[in-house]
Amino acid sequence: MVSKALAKYVRSLHQRKYRQRHAAFLVEGAKSVLELLGSGLEIEHLLATPAFAGQLPPTPGLLVQLATEDELTQLGTLQTNAAALAVVRRPPEIPLPAALPTTRLVLALDNVADPGNLGTLWRLADWYGLPGLVLSENCADPFNPKAVAASMGAFGRVPVWADRDLAAWLAALPKEAAIYGADLEGDNVHKLHLQPAGVLVMGSESHGLSPEVGAQLTRRLHIPHGPGGRAESLNVAVSAAILLDNFFRAV
Repeated sequence: MVSKALAKYVRSLHQRKYRQRHAAFLVEGAKSVLELLGSGLEIEHLLATPAFAGQLPPTPGLLVQLATEDELTQLGTLQTNAAALAVVRRPPEIPLPAALPTTRLVLALDNVADPGNLGTLWRLADWYGLPGLVLSENCADPFNPKAVAASMGAFGRVPVWADRDLAAWLAALPKEAAIYGADLEGDNVHKLHLQPAGVLVMGSESHGLSPEVGAQLTRRLHIPHGPGGRAESLNVAVSAAILLDNFFRAV
C-alpha cells in the first residue's frame, strides 16, 4: 500500500509549480518506465504492479514498491495504468554552446503550449539525432506528464534548454548560423538542398512565430500543398517532421 505522504507527493507533481519546486517529474506506463531504466536518470520512487515488477531487468540500487493497478491509476495521469509509475529527478541542464548551430541542426520551439505536441517534437528530435530542443519561456513544461509520455523515451536521451528568451538567443548566435522558420510565403522546401546545421524554429499552430522571433529568421520555408490539397494548416509536429526530413534527405 502506498503511504499517504508518498501519494500526496506524487499527486503534487501533476502541477508545474511542484515539479519545479521539487525538480522532479513523473514517468508512467510500461514502455516509458522501461525506457527510463536505460536512461541513467535518477529515480526517487518506482511503484509497480507485482506482474510488471517481475518483468523488470535487474537494476542495482533500485527499490521497487508494489502497488495495485487502482493505486497507480489514482496517483498518475493515465486513464489506466497496469504497469508502473516513477518519480524521477529532473536532469541538470547542460550548457548550451553558442556555436552549436554552426555545426548541428537545433530545433527551437516558440510558444508551443500543448504538451502533447511538445512531446512529439521531442520524439522527432530524438529520431533525427538532434542535439537538443530550445524552448521559449511560453512553451509548455517539457516535464508535463503528457509531454513525457508523448516523447516516447526522448526525455532520457535528448536535452532541453527551457524557459529561454528565444529572440535574444537567436540574435546572439554567430552570424554564420542559419535560422529557419516555416512561412506560407517562404521558399518551397521541396526545391531546396538544405544542410542539417542551424536552427529550425517552429511556432504555435494558432499564432505562428512571435514577431520578435520571426525577425531573426535568415530563411523562411514553405511546405506546399500536394495536387488537390485543400487543408488550411498542418499540425506543428507534422510540419516539423516534413521540414526535418528535408534537412536530412541527402545526408
